[in-house]
Order: sequence, then C-alpha cells, then structure tokens
Amino acid sequence: MKEKQQYRIARLLKGSGKTLSAAESCTGGEISHLITTVSGSSEYYLGSVTSYAIPIKERLLGVPAETVETFGVVSPEVAAAMAEGVRKATGSDYSVATTGLAEGGDGHYPEGTVWMAVSGPSGTRTRLFSCNLGRRGNIRQFAKAALKFLADYIENQ
Repeated sequence: MKEKQQYRIARLLKGSGKTLSAAESCTGGEISHLITTVSGSSEYYLGSVTSYAIPIKERLLGVPAETVETFGVVSPEVAAAMAEGVRKATGSDYSVATTGLAEGGDGHYPEGTVWMAVSGPSGTRTRLFSCNLGRRGNIRQFAKAALKFLADYIENQ
C-alpha cells in the first residue's frame, strides 16, 4: 500500500529537530488536519494560519497588497509569499501554502485550480495543480498534492 504523505512527512521530520508550518486559504485547514492525524506530529508541526480573507494574508502572513493587486490572490507569487510569511511568523524550518479555487472560476483560472508553495532552507518553490472533483473533492486533492510537494521538497534537502 502506498504511504500517505502525512506519514512520509512524519518519517522525514521525526527526530530531525526540524519543524513545519502551514498557510492555507482554499484548503481551509485540511492540510493541518491531515498532518495532525499522525500521532506525535506535535514534535515537528508548529501550527498554521488559515488565511481565507485577503486582509489576513496581508496582516498575519505579510503578503504585500501590491502582490495581490498585481498578480491576483490565486497566483504563484501570493502562494510563495504565504509560505514565506508563515515560516517567518512561526520560526519553522519548512512551510507549505495553498491559494486557489475549490469552487467557481475567476476569469483567469477554472474551478479546481490551486497554486501551492513550499519554503525551506533551499528557498521557495511553487507549483500549479488542478482537478475537477467538486468543492470537497478539490479541497481534499489540493491538500494531498500540497503534502506530496512538501514531502518531495524535504526529502531532496
């Protein structure tokens, strides 16, 4: 059976002294939920900011208003700024962030589009992911894809 990404992350971080945080928009806490289903995750998981509203992205995560205005809230630039912001706010070694459209399009991206970002000692990376499984299915797949992106990043350190 294929290893779930939250268990892979636990295997990579437990006992390492390295920590993790998350900044979630369209996933609404699903990433945090999956991470904390693993017993002992408090050893490496510091917490998250669920920044559904733009002002929270700006105030709590330090996403510049100009970045949102220039590129849009669903963009690699905002995802990267969210990941870097939560990492700075929590002092974590690694972070993951999501911003996207679980339901409805925005004229630029269709429903089921998410920009994910991971940040760590090797810098920040972004990735576009899409699926079409309805709101709940999209949220679940966005979270799973973000955890895989994060696990791959950590593993390649």
